[in-house]
Amino acid sequence: MADRGVDFSGIPKEVRDHLAELELELSEGDITQKGYEKKRAKLLGPFLPQITSVVLALSDIQQQASSGPTSGEPSRDCSPEAPGPSSSSGGRRNRSGGARDDRYRSDIHTEAVQAALAKHKEEKIALPMPTKRRSAFVQSPVENCTPPGHYHRVKTMFYVGLQNSTNFPKMFQISWYGRFLEFQDTSSASEDEGSLRRQAALSAVLAQSLQSPDYWINRSVQSSSTSSSTTSSTSSTLSHGENKTPTSALADILASTRIENSVPPDVTSSTPERRSRVDSRVDLPPNAMPRGMPRGQSRTSMLDTTADGVPVNSRVSTKIQQLLNTLKRPKRPPLSDFFLDDSEEIVEVPQPDPNTPRPEGRQIIPVKGEPLGVVSNWPPALQAALARWGASQAKSPALTTLDVTGKPLYTLTYGKLWSRSLKLAYTLLNKLGTKNEPVLRPGDRVALVYPNTDPAMFWVAFYGCLLAEVIPVPIEVPLSRQDAGSLQIGFLLGSCGVGLALTSEICLKGLPKTPQGEIMQFKGWPRMKWVVTDTKYLTKPSKDWQPHIPTANTDTAYIEYKASKEGTVMGVAVSKIALLTHCQALTQACNYCEGETLVNVLDCKKDMGLWHGVLTSVMNRIHTITVPYAVMKACPMSWVQRVHIHKARVAVVKCRDLHWAMMAHRDQRDTNLSSIRMLIVADGANPWSVSSCDAFLNVFQSHGLKPEVICPCASSPEALTVAIRRPGARGTALPARAILSMGGLSHGVIRVNTEDKNSALTVQDVGHVMPGALMCIVKPDGPPQLCKTDEIGEIVLNSRAGGTMYYGLPGVTKNTFEVIPVNQAGAPIGDIPFTRTGLLGFVGPGSLVFVVGKNEGLLTVSGRRHNADDLVATALAVEPVKTVYRGRIAVFSVTVFYDERIVIVAEQRPDASEEDSFQWMSRVLQAIDSIHQVGLYCLALVPANTLPKTPLGGIHISETKQNFLEGNLHPCNILLCPHTCVTNLPKPRQKQPVGVGPASIMVGNLVAGNRMAQAAGRELGVVEEEGLVRKHQFLSEALQWRAQSDPDHVLYVLLNAKGAAVCTATCLQLHKRAEKITSALMERGGLNTGDNVVLLYPPGIDLIAAFYGCLYAGLIPVTVRPPHPQNLAATLPTVRMIIDVSKAACILTTQPLMRILRSREAAASVNIKTWPTIIDTDDLPRRRPPQLYKPPTAEMLAYLDFSVSTTGMLTGVKMSHSAVSTLCRSIKLQCELYSSRQIAICLDPYCGLGFVQWCLSSVYSGHQSILIPPMELELSLPLWLSTLSQYKIRDTFCSYSVMELCTKGLGTQTDSLKARGMNLSCVRSCVVIAEERPRLALTQSFSKLFKDLGLSPRAVSTAFGSRVNLAICLQGTAGPDPSTVYVDMKSLRHDRVRLVERGAPQSLPLMESGTILPGVRVIIVNPETRGPLGDSHLGEIWVQSPHSSSGYYTIYGEESLQADHFNTRLSFGEPHTLWARTGYLGFVKRTELLGSTGDRHDALFVVGQLDETLELRGLRYHPIDIETSVSRAHRSIAESAVFTWTNLLVVVAELAGSEQEALDLVPLVTNVVLEEHHLIVGVVVVVDPGVIPINSRGEKQRMHLRDSFLADQLDPIYVAYNM
Repeated sequence: MADRGVDFSGIPKEVRDHLAELELELSEGDITQKGYEKKRAKLLGPFLPQITSVVLALSDIQQQASSGPTSGEPSRDCSPEAPGPSSSSGGRRNRSGGARDDRYRSDIHTEAVQAALAKHKEEKIALPMPTKRRSAFVQSPVENCTPPGHYHRVKTMFYVGLQNSTNFPKMFQISWYGRFLEFQDTSSASEDEGSLRRQAALSAVLAQSLQSPDYWINRSVQSSSTSSSTTSSTSSTLSHGENKTPTSALADILASTRIENSVPPDVTSSTPERRSRVDSRVDLPPNAMPRGMPRGQSRTSMLDTTADGVPVNSRVSTKIQQLLNTLKRPKRPPLSDFFLDDSEEIVEVPQPDPNTPRPEGRQIIPVKGEPLGVVSNWPPALQAALARWGASQAKSPALTTLDVTGKPLYTLTYGKLWSRSLKLAYTLLNKLGTKNEPVLRPGDRVALVYPNTDPAMFWVAFYGCLLAEVIPVPIEVPLSRQDAGSLQIGFLLGSCGVGLALTSEICLKGLPKTPQGEIMQFKGWPRMKWVVTDTKYLTKPSKDWQPHIPTANTDTAYIEYKASKEGTVMGVAVSKIALLTHCQALTQACNYCEGETLVNVLDCKKDMGLWHGVLTSVMNRIHTITVPYAVMKACPMSWVQRVHIHKARVAVVKCRDLHWAMMAHRDQRDTNLSSIRMLIVADGANPWSVSSCDAFLNVFQSHGLKPEVICPCASSPEALTVAIRRPGARGTALPARAILSMGGLSHGVIRVNTEDKNSALTVQDVGHVMPGALMCIVKPDGPPQLCKTDEIGEIVLNSRAGGTMYYGLPGVTKNTFEVIPVNQAGAPIGDIPFTRTGLLGFVGPGSLVFVVGKNEGLLTVSGRRHNADDLVATALAVEPVKTVYRGRIAVFSVTVFYDERIVIVAEQRPDASEEDSFQWMSRVLQAIDSIHQVGLYCLALVPANTLPKTPLGGIHISETKQNFLEGNLHPCNILLCPHTCVTNLPKPRQKQPVGVGPASIMVGNLVAGNRMAQAAGRELGVVEEEGLVRKHQFLSEALQWRAQSDPDHVLYVLLNAKGAAVCTATCLQLHKRAEKITSALMERGGLNTGDNVVLLYPPGIDLIAAFYGCLYAGLIPVTVRPPHPQNLAATLPTVRMIIDVSKAACILTTQPLMRILRSREAAASVNIKTWPTIIDTDDLPRRRPPQLYKPPTAEMLAYLDFSVSTTGMLTGVKMSHSAVSTLCRSIKLQCELYSSRQIAICLDPYCGLGFVQWCLSSVYSGHQSILIPPMELELSLPLWLSTLSQYKIRDTFCSYSVMELCTKGLGTQTDSLKARGMNLSCVRSCVVIAEERPRLALTQSFSKLFKDLGLSPRAVSTAFGSRVNLAICLQGTAGPDPSTVYVDMKSLRHDRVRLVERGAPQSLPLMESGTILPGVRVIIVNPETRGPLGDSHLGEIWVQSPHSSSGYYTIYGEESLQADHFNTRLSFGEPHTLWARTGYLGFVKRTELLGSTGDRHDALFVVGQLDETLELRGLRYHPIDIETSVSRAHRSIAESAVFTWTNLLVVVAELAGSEQEALDLVPLVTNVVLEEHHLIVGVVVVVDPGVIPINSRGEKQRMHLRDSFLADQLDPIYVAYNM
């Protein structure tokens, strides 16, 4: 940016803050250079003075350079000598059922593909073959999963064509310097030289302007020092003793200049952008990052200083200053500012290749067709022609239809056609309603629903509509309610306003019906009336009635449907004059004569089949013989036989028909095709038609077929016929073919293929443009600029014989039917509108038109264009094709991560083995990579006959794509290669060495007036009463005290699945039971004071009594979750491990569990002979113990808390008596607990805060706890909620797994629960106990679902604890409601917090984890430097509290770890305070809310566990974020988990649907992770529900899962390796 002229002192503080933040993002790699410059330019735009002389000099240089020698090279002739007809003689003789579509067959291409694949033989790399469970797909069992060799290569070449030079000025308008630029297109010849010259000139200008280094350095220092805290960079640089001498600073500047200039020329942007980078470095050298500010300083934290950088408190009172700040603060920007697409910042734009071919010819001149001749007896309208033939040539045959065997069934004469059409027109206008209220009026649209096998009925209906002046809309016959594309046909009927359908009686009977016998309402269709048009239902017109046949005008005659690339079906309206002119043009071009015979193999409802076989034929009284698709399937030679028998002069066919006839011709020896003067190939515009035409000619030349009669043509639904080859004179040379380089085509230029014959495309011409038409070639995207002569573009046509609009869609019409081409300068070439044809091609020598593809088959990947048909041809040339059906293959692109990705879907043959399919797929990948230089994103094989079909049997591409994206494709084999084709990922982050120490960060925050990130709960206060002091010191004494002072007060009520109280415990009962357990321990155990005792109980009161029994005996209880009787192999080893690690001397348990521990099943998992003493507490001695133990000090151990973390670590922490009593007191204060209160607890009581609530809190505070074991919810889901309602509970505690169970299981039953009287309005607080980031989505859906039962939306909150401190936050009664903020996920990955607005892209909602407990202090610390961080900065949460754990309980006593986690100090700030490290990342943010003390409330936001984060591409990811995206990817994903394996990301997804959906998940999971997290998934594992291990707190055990995956113990449904 040329901001040398900017006076930084005059720039508002907010802008300076933004600039500092941008610098930081750039240095962190959080934003690309381009994104940085764009944003910086936008910020500085309004403050720039007149541009300096340096910039002017630069733009002058640029203009001189760009106006170098222009390219005046003549265009190269792009059609070499014509090769002889290709020698593919018949191909395979036997016609297999699937070899339907061989238009893509070319022996030359097949050889090329084989040659390309042969090259890769040496480069083979073993690729893991996907593993599939045997049961998953019966279709093809996996014999063995040994990975076959597979070639895998990451491409590093990029080609970005400079195709749209007119777009460049737009790009510059965005930035401030746009108005000073005059962009001039430089030709490719002068590009390299010009850019070098520009660079040399740039260096010269810089050298000149840098002659006085002192001046520049002074400027830099002055501008920095005037700009307050944001640019404290300079002052801090100086204060750190890093003063640079002028020369060293100059060296830095020149170094940066040199570096910038050594970058290869960027042809996609002009020089000023590069210049600006250099200039910005001059003003702020790269090392001048704001030192006094910590990493990740966010803009919100910089608002608290005054304009000149003085901290807030130094001048006026805080309140006034706050008011001033509020007034100064800019208004919130409009929403659009928040939601800009940030692709420029994220995506790595590959540098364009200087060798990219560019068009070099002159601008194309529009091509004119021959003039349309005027013939005296041409009728004024098509209906008039029918009337004339119907009267004068009534016996002349108009149409012959065939039966299924190919024999003539029925001939319709012109007389019959006229009379029946007349009857139908009369009936439509006069007999469908009353005289005053007719159903149809002229101009109304009517659907024509007739099968292909009944062309006669269709002809009558079509001409009947023309005579009645209603507009026919021919559509396909719907076969079922869920037809492929049914919805889109509904859209067509809706946009055309169709409410009536004409059909035949037979067709009506075949339509799907409802049980009542009515015609089914088809998906997406408007309500339709059906009219049968069989002759017996028509009325003969009265003698005085005559149809109105006006001279052809611009009113719509008929509507032809057209499907777009996206699948939308639109109606192209053809006017009466266009209809007539088109018939005249075809008559002239094809030289039709009256009375000729024509064989039509195409669909007569649309396209060439309609234009030649129904309209032009009637105009010229031609006899048409229609061969429907069904006949062709049964007898492929039928059309050739018809030509032979009827001596037909013209045949209208597709390549498919040529191929089928050629395959079946050996059955017919005596066919003679010498009568044909014109064989019109309707899809001759497909480049792959050449081989079919050649092969057909090869076979039938001996049967009289003349080479010159083959006439390929090009057509489009919008422009109708575009060009057609006229039949040549006998013996004249055939037109030349173009052999083009596919590489050139992908860049949109025409280059004769010279170097690599493997990637050549042979194209035949489609003749000359139609009579009376004018044709241009324009750029396919952007403004319709005329192409150069050697450039591929879209063909546009101006003709009276084309479509006029998309009916009912004026917006889309304008872009297609009213295109005015512009020249290189952007000026229109005239005022006549052209129509886009959707065909891509060029004009060759002699004005011959060549078509190389269609817009709808165009796939633009990384700026290069590929044609879907070319890719199909390459895939089908990979031998052997015994794996898939040739004609059933779909190629399309899906947009993933800012680029199109190519997907190929094919139908697999039932007999293909897994191994063969995989082998074929990997060879296709190699072939496409070699020949087209493009990576395939996904290749999927689906079972036979499952792809959606079009009515004529082709594959419905858009519906296939829709199924792929929605996960409804159900492939049986899939291969994803994102590593090869995703080349625009942002560069991996390289962490910058932090030059700023913790002291500097703290000082910087203080100077900037930012508060440090710390927060504290209320004061605990002092206990006054003598009686309470004892109680507060030891929990065992508290129970004794309660048993004496209030013996009958019920402390605990245990409920069963029916909601009945199965067990209660008063203070006295609990005390007495604990005493008995103490006696049992003393009698049977032979234990010493301080021994560890494992308590193995189901959730209940026995567990509580056993705990206090141990305290009374002076033993250390260790609560352990009992093993699951049905799953001992998985659960018993954990029990054994805790017993071993805790060195337990004894196990207290129940009789059933004791039996399990000693059972044979247990022996299979662990050594049962080495259990410590097991005491069952079901039969207890009656004696009281002689005395109860009293610990000598409160610092002694009370109990051990063991838990398996989500990373698979078993950690036991020591809880002292004083910590226990302080914790209970803290909870009592926070939740206002006292004897008359009732709380309900539904969570696992074995560790953490859950154990404290279940066993300790009631004894301390005296409130009554209603205990609901979570396992009872599996028997009766509503148990917990009905308890809350029945007992009118105000406070309840639960776990995430309980909340999830209720949300999923009861969400749909709220009405029935309400009817049964459930009411949750009594619930004041429902706290989820967890050691993780709050699951906001779950808590919100729980609140919303049960709102109808009276649950307050403010009730649900979360708690937070960790191993070092079991309870840090707990939403109490007095604090403010938990607040929610939205954080930018990109910044989180860079270990920073950037707060954004709700709904911003890439935003993550975070909920506060509850109010901090009394007596707890929290500080946010940089985990590397151990220095404190500022407000709203991400760091590790450190905690200081009297109830922190004393340390880890370990066998080897890892003292270093102990000290590091439990007694650690800050490196700067408060050196004497001891802190405990939680191991969780989070931040503290001061909110606007007031706490209970009246101060502003500090909210703690937990982001995630540090040990659990994944380091990928230099960024930090939290697994839960990726898992949230994955779970959204498909409706059948029940749960997901991610972990890394080597450096690959592995996603495990639980499939809740049927196993045939397993492979649908693979691409969707890959897409969503790439889109939202910019990561490529390495392995996708699909498993059954319940496979992902979840601990009792509802947390995923990702490391256990990883171990099981690596040990091959998951029994997955499918494992896909995205290699």
